[in-house]
Amino acid sequence: MNLNTPNIQDQILWQSYRQGNKQALGQLAERYYRTLKHYGLKFMVDGSIVEDCIQELFLQLWQNRTQINETESVKHYLLKALRHHILQSLRAQKKQAFEELDWDCSLAEDSNTETLLIRQESLAILSHTIQAQLATLPAREREALYLRYYENLSIPEIAEVMEVNRQSVSNFLQKALGKLRTKWLVPLFFLVCIFLKKNLL
Repeated sequence: MNLNTPNIQDQILWQSYRQGNKQALGQLAERYYRTLKHYGLKFMVDGSIVEDCIQELFLQLWQNRTQINETESVKHYLLKALRHHILQSLRAQKKQAFEELDWDCSLAEDSNTETLLIRQESLAILSHTIQAQLATLPAREREALYLRYYENLSIPEIAEVMEVNRQSVSNFLQKALGKLRTKWLVPLFFLVCIFLKKNLL
């Protein structure tokens, strides 16, 4: 068994955290902070709200460590938990119900300026086209696409994160891809997913 794979490392840290190792939880927070913030901001909420929810999430994880169960995917667990915290925060502020929340479909900025400049010219039209088409999709279809092709979650994991059944997730994905396919944009969509992963992982 390769102990250097990210999932195995996550499992070791998760087990250590559950046994009372605060540094292990800190390592997980550092490892997934950017992923969690990027996902949280997709709900079109203020960045400070997302940051507060992330802090609250890890605080509660530490406080409840003796009641926390094992998980097959730490990433999946954290995404689901953050989503729950954000929705709770919005409901507490008496804002929109989840069904009315928007979902940001813009592409993330490249942290490497030099790499961005090299690719910018060839991807500018492509990125604009993809964003325009994704913007026409319902929020839940966009979220399902994001979790499936950006975060690499399985359909069962997406169902848990979005708090819907697996068939609903399949329907979201099929409808979204079907709409993109009618515009011959599916191959382009996957190219953008590859572009994002290369620059953000």
